[in-house]
Amino acid sequence: MSLDTLLKQRQHTKLTDSETALVSQINKQIEKMNVDNISRTKAYQDFYFHNREILWSFLASMVSRNAGWNMVDLHLKEYRQMLPPNARRSIFYTYERANWLIFSDAYPQLLVYEASKNARRPLFHLLKEWKVSVFMELEWNRFWHEQDRDRIDIALIINEQNLIQHPVLEHPEYRKDVFSTLPFWLQERFHFSTVLFPTLEGDLFGISVYGFKKLNKRINVGKKLLHILSNPAYQERFEKFAMHTEPTGARNDFERYLSQTPWTDHRAILRMVYPIIRHDRHEFSDWSLMYPKVGSFFRNVKVPKQIHLNDWYEHKRMELYLLAKVKSHLIKKRG
Repeated sequence: MSLDTLLKQRQHTKLTDSETALVSQINKQIEKMNVDNISRTKAYQDFYFHNREILWSFLASMVSRNAGWNMVDLHLKEYRQMLPPNARRSIFYTYERANWLIFSDAYPQLLVYEASKNARRPLFHLLKEWKVSVFMELEWNRFWHEQDRDRIDIALIINEQNLIQHPVLEHPEYRKDVFSTLPFWLQERFHFSTVLFPTLEGDLFGISVYGFKKLNKRINVGKKLLHILSNPAYQERFEKFAMHTEPTGARNDFERYLSQTPWTDHRAILRMVYPIIRHDRHEFSDWSLMYPKVGSFFRNVKVPKQIHLNDWYEHKRMELYLLAKVKSHLIKKRG
């Protein structure tokens, strides 16, 4: 199907009564699951274990776990020593806003795909009800006929990162209060921001995230993470961790499996330290109509050789501990 044909269909296609009922049902499910980081993590994971051909959903659940750990970190002693309350609040809201936006766009796609499987016919014309990009509607229809699993996973990565580029990464408030601040620079400079895939055996795999403000960097990180997650040597171990570990937002979710002793207490859970945030989605511009040439985003990427990160993780926790100590000492000295 061509882009022009799809755009014309979107203008003239009306929903049947059964389709209207399905849209209403999906909306209720979205409202139920897009409450906070933990509910989103569970929603992505549950979908994957019922639809294993869509690996992106498992990736989304694991990245969501990492977002929860980063959110709760902001309440740890070290971060309280290093960052003022307004900075920690802004960073939390940036995580929360980006993940809420992605879920509000991606979850209806997953549910429409599942409904299509049950109906044994494609229902992707319904995606316009959630203002999903025409790029993704074309990709879902392509996947329905070609069953190219790698392509649909990468398409979902491309879509989600384009989706948050303008409303989050380029938003004047976030640029001023988060992305242009010293804490964000330090995080990138010292590579504290890392996506980790734990195992029940206490192994940590993953990669550092840097260049976060650049769209192509985030897309490439997503593709690298997908490669690690789908590695036959590790995938089953990651799945076992997810199935046996209830997400709480605390790093204790995985640190309890590690042989080394944590540097600080990571047992605070997300729902103890953060309220439910109510969001509105004001912007509905279709990024794919503004940037239709996305072929380069599908190119292969090289995965770093060093993806086993236990020693790295221990080193970074020590660095964070020492930085916080130095900051605390300087404050006392000035006082």
